[in-house]
Amino acid sequence: MTNQEYIKAVGLRRSRRAYKNKPLSEDVKSVIREMADAVNELSEAKFTFIDDATPAFRLFTGKFSMLVVTGPDSQKGREDAGYYGESIILQCVYHGLSTCWVGGTYNENKVYDMLDIPKDKRLYCVITIGNTKERFSAIESTMYKTTHKKNKSYQDMFEFSDDKLPEEYAYGMKLVEAAPSSVNRRPVKFRYENGFLSAHVDEPYSDKSIDLGIAKLHFLLGVRAKGINGKWSYTNTFEETKAEILRFENKNSSQREEEK
Repeated sequence: MTNQEYIKAVGLRRSRRAYKNKPLSEDVKSVIREMADAVNELSEAKFTFIDDATPAFRLFTGKFSMLVVTGPDSQKGREDAGYYGESIILQCVYHGLSTCWVGGTYNENKVYDMLDIPKDKRLYCVITIGNTKERFSAIESTMYKTTHKKNKSYQDMFEFSDDKLPEEYAYGMKLVEAAPSSVNRRPVKFRYENGFLSAHVDEPYSDKSIDLGIAKLHFLLGVRAKGINGKWSYTNTFEETKAEILRFENKNSSQREEEK
């Protein structure tokens, strides 16, 4: 996928909970497994595909699969879960599938029964994937209205700024506004100081760091669309440089390509 295709998927993505009774095709399942294998080589988090996710859910309807996201009890593992999980979600959405980040409204015990999760690993979250009707169900509409009463603007996400953001950074932050966040709480805080943008959350060893990983990916997609390559450092400061972007070209090939 190109950067612009990822951005198009950002505009299309909605959290969906009412799936059709038609499960994913075997070809689609194969592609999702390939995407999980690709990010597992890069990420501290591990993505495991489960064919039938319905036994672990009570509020979701229809037939759907899921990616179970696990990893060490670390900040980076959780950030990787968000960053790479969102990259898979956007790929799925662009190709017509529906998805949902799920942090707590599922039966964790049933997920543990489905997988042999090592005791030294944490279950971060799951991502449901399936086919849906175009229109929201009644329960989806209710939940959306409940969690999206007011979206936080990117200006409200800044705890400090000593100058006006460059136009390219402002566009990246507009994509951060569109990033999914648990119960739409938007916990990521940004600083723009001495020409550098940085981000953090108050509780890095919580699922707030998953939100941080998602926000970092959205920002990168935005600035790359404006001609700026860069990467997030280990201190979560954005550094303009040559960077790598994860791409999934087709179902038989998943690879990283260096942006020129």
